Amino acid sequence: MNWQAVVESTVTGLGYELVDCERSAKGLLRVYIDRVANDPAGEFIVVEDCEKVTRQLQHVLEVEGCAYERLEVSSPGLDRPLKKQADYERFVGQEIDLALKVAFKGRKHYKGTLEALPEGWRLVFPDGKTETALDFSLQEVKEARLVPQLDFKGRRFLPATESDVGNAATADEVDGDHKQ
Repeated sequence: MNWQAVVESTVTGLGYELVDCERSAKGLLRVYIDRVANDPAGEFIVVEDCEKVTRQLQHVLEVEGCAYERLEVSSPGLDRPLKKQADYERFVGQEIDLALKVAFKGRKHYKGTLEALPEGWRLVFPDGKTETALDFSLQEVKEARLVPQLDFKGRRFLPATESDVGNAATADEVDGDHKQ
């Protein structure tokens, strides 16, 4: 069994999705994992997930005789790459950055919302004053990644209860933006 098959079977056996794995110079083995779609454990990979996969991979790679010097297991990041058909299916409706292998109308790079077609995929993006669409197949894609959706405030306000009314602060006061 080759090292890629060992990594994939181990990661999927632990209930995660293997996004990518690569070997680089000096024996470094990098493994990118993600949660499977609709995972009840949450949406994001945390340190404990990486530790769990690392421990299991260290054991399995040694048993299988797969040589490596260093192992790194991490999440794919907020700009997760789309590699397989299943990735595209999972992230329909999301904004992605798309790079084509061959330029179309003088452009190789596009950013827009991913849609599924009966035969292939469509990227819908604003192009000036109108919406434009680019239909493509996976064979035409050089690289595709999710566009990170960042929430810098990171706060979700809950509805106020009656006991909170007397002590209520405005959102600006909570965030430290006192208006004077």
